[in-house]
Amino acid sequence: MRTVLLLIGSNVFMICAWYGHLKFQWLEGKSLAFVVLASWLIAFFEYCLQIPANRIGFTSGQFDGYQLKIIQEVITLAVFIVFAWFILKERLTWNYAASFVCMLLAVYFAMASKGGARTP
Repeated sequence: MRTVLLLIGSNVFMICAWYGHLKFQWLEGKSLAFVVLASWLIAFFEYCLQIPANRIGFTSGQFDGYQLKIIQEVITLAVFIVFAWFILKERLTWNYAASFVCMLLAVYFAMASKGGARTP
């Protein structure tokens, strides 16, 4: 659970770093170099949560590398949907919703068997 919470936190920072400059007023009219630098600064905090999340999840034996990546991608999509809805003012259309359901199915299949490629 701690791994998932850290991944959610890291993805909030990541989505802000990657897409925030599209709507954040304090970045409007700034040079691309400034926006990239600001995004890197925001992404630093993403790494401060992402790295421990992966390390805790992997070294505890709770998740293997494939599972961590799939969980992270689904969390990214979920956080982005919220960001797109409230910040970018974009609506979730049926085709994007169907794509998200496919990603949830990927998580199900990835977690269905613990007999993955990782050896103890």
